[in-house]
Amino acid sequence: MTATHHTEVILHAQIKAFYYGTSLALRNIDLPVYKNRITALIGPSGCGKSTLLRCFNRLNDLIEGTQIDGQILFNNRNIYHLQEDAILLRRRISMVFQKPNPFPKSIYNNIAFGPRIQGYQGNLDEIVEHSLHQASLWDEVKDRLKDNALSLSGGQQQRLCIARALAIQPEVILMDEPCSALDPLSTRQIEELMHNLKSQSTLVIVTHNMQQAARISDLTAFLNVELQAGNRIGELVEYDTTHVIFHHPAKEITHQYVTGRFG
Repeated sequence: MTATHHTEVILHAQIKAFYYGTSLALRNIDLPVYKNRITALIGPSGCGKSTLLRCFNRLNDLIEGTQIDGQILFNNRNIYHLQEDAILLRRRISMVFQKPNPFPKSIYNNIAFGPRIQGYQGNLDEIVEHSLHQASLWDEVKDRLKDNALSLSGGQQQRLCIARALAIQPEVILMDEPCSALDPLSTRQIEELMHNLKSQSTLVIVTHNMQQAARISDLTAFLNVELQAGNRIGELVEYDTTHVIFHHPAKEITHQYVTGRFG
């Protein structure tokens, strides 16, 4: 990987194997994530992009029977170590899902939820306003903070979910196809928002949209899937700066994927 993009590594996935029950889902993943950069995970359906993303904050722990052989370092500590608290980890590495999932509460209470749970004693109004500003949503909702969040449009709901994640000041934000349910205008707003957020957070996104990966990410990891006895196994094929992956990939299969010849 070219040296110009090397900043501090904040997360490092070193996964020999990941299983759902007895089914191998991922293998041979060695992926450093660089601080204050946007890293895109791309690859065909079933290659384990979302599984890998959920390894980064141990969301897969909530699925019975999952097992990991390997480690993920976050600020040089193995998050899978027995002493690590998964709930605390998820405050520092937060998640924005594919489908907007606001709580059925007011806009204000959606944002205030995380800080309240953490026992925040300061001015909640300030956190709510600041988070909504960061998510480019304040001007649209400042007069409707008591309205139910479900009354917002899809794009606004997704930005609200990002604001809700930002309210607890995570170091890393994971996004699983955050624009796939949105129209082009909302997609552009979310992409601008991601670009603005990387000055204070590190972002890892899963996307099926090659143009989106090329537009917004600094680094891109290409995963592919191998079928073995009916089992889909994801592997990391290539990881480099986004420019290299899209214009000068080392492997022919990467070139075929980013130019739309399969997947």
